[in-house]
Amino acid sequence: MRRTLLAAALAALLCLAPAGCRSRRKVKVQQTEEEAPSLASMVHVADPKVSAQLVNGFYGVEQNAWRWTAGKFSVLLRPPRGAAQKGATLQLKFAVPDPIIAKLKAISLAASIGGKPLSPETYTQPGEFTYSRDVAADLLTGEAVKVDFALDKTLPPANGDQRELGVVVSVVGFEAR
Repeated sequence: MRRTLLAAALAALLCLAPAGCRSRRKVKVQQTEEEAPSLASMVHVADPKVSAQLVNGFYGVEQNAWRWTAGKFSVLLRPPRGAAQKGATLQLKFAVPDPIIAKLKAISLAASIGGKPLSPETYTQPGEFTYSRDVAADLLTGEAVKVDFALDKTLPPANGDQRELGVVVSVVGFEAR
C-alpha cells in the first residue's frame, strides 16, 4: 500500500515538472529595507538612518538634534565624489556647553584619519563651533574612511549620570573641494 502511494506521488510530480519548467514569469528584483544603506559623507547625528556610522563614543540623541560625546569618538564616512583626487574638508559642528568651560577652563579637540593627525584646536569659551580641516586626497581612498576624534579633557561621571561628557555634536562629515 505504501509503495503504491509513493509511486503515485512520484508520478504526479513527474507529470507536473515539465509544466513548471515551461512557465517563464518575470521576476523583479527590488531593494529591501534589510539591505544596508550606503554610507553618507555628511552625518546629522540625530538621524537614525546613519546611527551605524557613529562607530563609538557617541551617546543617545537628545532634543532630536544632537548627541553628547565621550572623550574619544569615531565616525565612519563615505568620501565625497572626487575626494581621492582633490581631497576634502572635514567638518565637525559642535557646541562646548557652559559647564564644560566652567569646570575645565579650556578643551582641545583633535582628529586623525588612518593614524595621520589633523591639527588640534583649543576652545576657551562656551558656544557653537565648527572644527574644519583640509584632508589630503591620499587619506580619502576607498568607500569608507574612519575619522577618530579626541578631547584632551572631559567631565567625569557625576550626579547619577554615568557618562563621561565631552562636547555636543550635531553634524560631522566631509565637504567636497
